[in-house]
Amino acid sequence: MTEDQLFALLGDTGIYLLGALLLIVIIFKGVRIVPQSEKHVVERFGRLHSVLGPGINFIVPFLDVVKHRISILERQLPNATQDAITKDNVLVQIDTSVFYRILEPEKTVYRIRDVDGAIATTVAGIVRAEIGKMDLDEVQSNRAQLIGQIQTSVEDAVDDWGIQVTRAEILDVNLDQATRDAMLQQLNAERARRAQVTEAEGSKRAVELNADAQLYAAEQIAKARRIQADAEAYATGVVAAAIREHGLEAAQYQVALKQVEALNTLGAGDGKQTIILPANALEAFGDAFKMLRGRG
Repeated sequence: MTEDQLFALLGDTGIYLLGALLLIVIIFKGVRIVPQSEKHVVERFGRLHSVLGPGINFIVPFLDVVKHRISILERQLPNATQDAITKDNVLVQIDTSVFYRILEPEKTVYRIRDVDGAIATTVAGIVRAEIGKMDLDEVQSNRAQLIGQIQTSVEDAVDDWGIQVTRAEILDVNLDQATRDAMLQQLNAERARRAQVTEAEGSKRAVELNADAQLYAAEQIAKARRIQADAEAYATGVVAAAIREHGLEAAQYQVALKQVEALNTLGAGDGKQTIILPANALEAFGDAFKMLRGRG
């Protein structure tokens, strides 16, 4: 092989190698593999051309350039503290935390420079506006409702930036020391008032129970007296009926019974009693014993 042929062969080989190298470069430049957690923004001649999603993508080498690689993972803004004044003129400090993710990178990269700073400023303004519509008690008791209102307002504000606010949290509501002292005094006063009310209600209940007990006792006494009166009336009725049926003899018989009972009572004594009898007592007792024997 002559020298000219050798140079010709080397020249052809170099051209092939150069062509292969160029092909590799074209493939390398034209094929883009995008991770699952990212989206790539492609520019052509300095203008937005397309957005590449996760997976294998093809672009025109040397014309299309991947200008921005945007993570689509959820992000958390640093916790922030905003001063706000409630509807009842109380100064509070609100600790907030916001989570968001980028859905449309082409809007985010071309419409806003500092995404985190813009969202933080927007959240601060919305928090102050929402707190100003509520009293302090409402802020502390309706925190879930307040969080929902803040999240909705922030979503509307950042919609043009291609961002989705996934969650907004109010971590704490802090008060200045003077307001805390005033609230503590109010709480102590409320506790004292409740204690007085409870004591008064207890005293009232005790009086009511005592009155109920006295009323019950009076009702029972009246009931017992009524039963006793009924019994006496019944006995009187029985005696009256006996007199009507048997005449004077039945009445004398009852008197005789009472006299004998009285004698038995006297006989059961210790012998120290002094008994004064009328002149005709023995005759009356005799008649009583005769009637009793006659009944027997």
